[in-house]
Amino acid sequence: GHRRKNWKVRKFVLREDPAYLHYYDPAGGEEPLGAIHLRGCVVTAVEDMPDSKKYDADNILFEIITADEIHYYLQAASSTERTEWIKAIQAVARTGK
Repeated sequence: GHRRKNWKVRKFVLREDPAYLHYYDPAGGEEPLGAIHLRGCVVTAVEDMPDSKKYDADNILFEIITADEIHYYLQAASSTERTEWIKAIQAVARTGK
């Protein structure tokens, strides 16, 4: 959730029209558990979180702040993947509907 109580593995699908990042239970299920509206959002790499545990802070975290000022923290599988997600989400935030 947008208020990190613990980390959960999720499958993410980025859509441009409409501009949403839908997330699903990786064990299956066709209905999304939720969605993040990306139009007008800000997405940035997170280098340090004061309350994070060591395994959380491997330079693979990023944050999405929606137009409604909801903060989502996500952890990528690698720093390369984090960069790819950030670029893709930024593009959809600018051009998506």
